[in-house]
Amino acid sequence: MAEAEGVSSATPTEEMNGAGNLMDFLDEPIPDVGTYEDFHTIDWLREKSRDTDRHRKITHRSKESIWEFVKSLLDAWSGWVVMLLIGLLSGTLAGVIDLAVDWMTDLKEGVCLSAFWYSHEQCCWTSNETTFADRDKCPQWQKWAELMTGYNEGAGAYLLNYFLYVMWALFFSFLAVSLVRVFAPYACGSGIPEIKTILSGFIIRGYLGKWTLLIKTVTLVLAVSSGLSLGKEGPLVHVACCCGNLFCSLFSKYSKNEGKRREVLSAAAAAGVSVAFGAPIGGVLFSLEEVSYYFPLKTLWRSFFAALVAAFTLRSINPFGNNRLVLFYVEYHTPWYMAELVPFILLGVFGGLWGTLFIRGNIAWCRRRKTTQLGKYPVLEVIAVTGITAILAFPNPYTRRSTSELISELFNDCGALESSQLCDYINNPNMSRPEDDIPDRPAGPGVYMALWQLALALIFKIVITIFTFGMKIPSGLFIPSMAVGAIAGRIVGIAVEQMAYHHHDWIIFKNWCRPGADCVTPGLYAMVGAAACLGGVTRMTVSLVVIMFELTGGLEYIVPLMAAAVTSKWVADAFGKEGIYEAHIRLNGYPYLDQDEFTHRTLATDVMRPRRNEPPLSVLTQDSTTVEDVEMLIKETDYNGFPVVMSRESERLIGFVQRRDLILAIKTARQKQDGVVSNSVVYFTEDAPQIPASNPQPLKLRRILNLSPFTVTDHTPMETVVDIFRKLGLRQCLVTRSGRLLGIITKKDVLRHMAQMMNQDPESIMFN
Repeated sequence: MAEAEGVSSATPTEEMNGAGNLMDFLDEPIPDVGTYEDFHTIDWLREKSRDTDRHRKITHRSKESIWEFVKSLLDAWSGWVVMLLIGLLSGTLAGVIDLAVDWMTDLKEGVCLSAFWYSHEQCCWTSNETTFADRDKCPQWQKWAELMTGYNEGAGAYLLNYFLYVMWALFFSFLAVSLVRVFAPYACGSGIPEIKTILSGFIIRGYLGKWTLLIKTVTLVLAVSSGLSLGKEGPLVHVACCCGNLFCSLFSKYSKNEGKRREVLSAAAAAGVSVAFGAPIGGVLFSLEEVSYYFPLKTLWRSFFAALVAAFTLRSINPFGNNRLVLFYVEYHTPWYMAELVPFILLGVFGGLWGTLFIRGNIAWCRRRKTTQLGKYPVLEVIAVTGITAILAFPNPYTRRSTSELISELFNDCGALESSQLCDYINNPNMSRPEDDIPDRPAGPGVYMALWQLALALIFKIVITIFTFGMKIPSGLFIPSMAVGAIAGRIVGIAVEQMAYHHHDWIIFKNWCRPGADCVTPGLYAMVGAAACLGGVTRMTVSLVVIMFELTGGLEYIVPLMAAAVTSKWVADAFGKEGIYEAHIRLNGYPYLDQDEFTHRTLATDVMRPRRNEPPLSVLTQDSTTVEDVEMLIKETDYNGFPVVMSRESERLIGFVQRRDLILAIKTARQKQDGVVSNSVVYFTEDAPQIPASNPQPLKLRRILNLSPFTVTDHTPMETVVDIFRKLGLRQCLVTRSGRLLGIITKKDVLRHMAQMMNQDPESIMFN
């Protein structure tokens, strides 16, 4: 009998947690037992239990020899090694992306003759013939019309430059969408809704694969360079998570445990935001607040380390040549005053309203894309939107340049050396010129011209971003949202500044704005507006404020940023609780349980399957089911697992067995164990049942049985059940009464029920 059963019986500990991953009839584990199918949810409790077992074995073995002790040290250090590798690779990729985007964006307008791989700025850095006033003009950099016809001025040159700008934009976007379609369909979009879903325990194979990493990196450069209203920040989180997944495969501790893998991916998300904004602490908080589902203290430290390494790597590459991690680093020198909180809060209201408008408009358009013929022509859609964007963007200098440069200019404070149109103020001829503290001055014609152009740019950005986000190319949302807020903020800032200058005797300005003083910083309003709009769209609060002050290095501006972020969240929440990422999760039908309260008074018995008028629950008995019965049950149903009961009459619950484990166990038994045939009895008990000698050899599958499945009674409130699913990350939960099995509740049943309670279509949560 011992030979038939193979390995001796399990230890009490293994029996207790039911998370054993071996067969009783084999010496070696069955390959893939305990793994999951694509588009299924992982069992967090089982993964945690398996990792505890693994850790216990390593600790026990480390006392046996020096080599085992060294192996245990390597195992303990593997987490930090993975974080180091993620930080190095994601920082390097971000630096390469920044440099490539810089060059390709300028390529639409002209080329550097001395070295074609230089961007406009780099080209003129190396020139000795550049004057300070015309620092953007140098003989080495030529616009396309000048290069082709020799003329730089006139209608002909303008139209040729216009035409080539549009052609380059169409070429870049066509290349991006073609690469995504052919090589990596998962490389499109922002990636954050899917990352959130994966971190909550859902499996989407290939979403974080090597091809996705390569194609996303290349197409991100193309998409941003094409001038579309999108950013690279969200996709950089996806790129960093792909790096994390890549390095997980090098260590069995992470590659064989989906729960541990998700801890690494949480840290990778932090590294992604760290390099996207040059904000390591903001990155850690973003991962904690926005994307992570399970975030233990250990992951917090590791996220911090990964974000640090990533930021350090990017700083070493120095892609912007300003020794900063971002393009729009600014420093302000004037304090803000209490009266300014009013316009800051108004910007918060604008951010909340824009967030609501954007989410509703974008989701309606994406739903239309899914349900109509539009979705069948992704390449045409990208080409059409790029064409419209390029044609409308070129005439306006604020929409022609890259969005990051636009934000950089809007954030900028007007110093004595600024040549921007936004700084065309009328100077007092008697004024001495201090370095930083230039008093408020009346706006010149350039400022009024800039305001009109900015107002047009604002309308353009608001409309075009709604149609751009969600197309079949990598597209981030942070930069376009910040651009909308920065434009609105700068307009408000200039308006307040001019009011303070012309009406400094008004009671609101009297106390703090004397004539000749530098009272109002329009760039600060742009920064507050950017934070408000980004908060309205994503509903971030803490991480948003930290990212913004890390971007700008302005600790004293935390209060205005907090006021705007909180206001925008309140206003946006008044119209709907979902941020853009949650809305896209719901649109795509991902099985994601959000953190909102469940307030309805229903019971487990109202949600469990089978319902009345449905066939009884499919179960296995502990010692009277044959291999043929099991195979027939697997063939006829598509359930992910089956409860095991004492007998069909008593229905006393013994445990739960996963479908995938059953299939693999029977397949391996047929291949490797003699005497297992269709009418062999499958038993899940400790001892074999009494069967006649003439019967074929039984098959013992106790090792794949989970002896402690999670159970609730039929009168448990659904509020408690939802909480259990959310906090423990369950796949399913069995419903019993006095030990008798009544039914089962799966994660999808919970999601359907929640949708029903909110008067939504319960079938809309099915993964699409």
